[in-house]
Amino acid sequence: MKPRLDYYSKVPELMKAQLALNKAVEESGLERSLLHLVKLRASQINGCSYCVDMHAHEARTDGESEQRLYLVAAWKESPLFTERERAAFAWTEAVTEISQNGVSDALYAEAREQFSEEDLVKLTMAVAVINTWNRLSVTFHAIHPVRKSEAA
Repeated sequence: MKPRLDYYSKVPELMKAQLALNKAVEESGLERSLLHLVKLRASQINGCSYCVDMHAHEARTDGESEQRLYLVAAWKESPLFTERERAAFAWTEAVTEISQNGVSDALYAEAREQFSEEDLVKLTMAVAVINTWNRLSVTFHAIHPVRKSEAA
């Protein structure tokens, strides 16, 4: 697969706005580890190899275990995630795939058990931002780097 175009260079003013929103979400007060996991899960759902690579790598750099990163895709069957993380994964999946089933009252109630109203808005913004990045990267074929230590 070859990149289609460099979207950063085509509309830098919009990319600056997207980066500012991304930074605001990063600095919103949600746990950095939770944000890594949410970004990774949304990127898996959206099939964005660029973002899966980036967020798995960033999470490892920040101390996340390889085992937990491997199991994000199968979080429902793994005991390695906290109730808060599980609620975030369920919320991430529903918001990412909102056209399929919306976001149910039951899921909202479950999420509210783990997140304040403010934090739930922050989490939803985090999901929205990563979904925007995923859509840009998948649409325009962003290519993740091949890291020397990981090359076959």
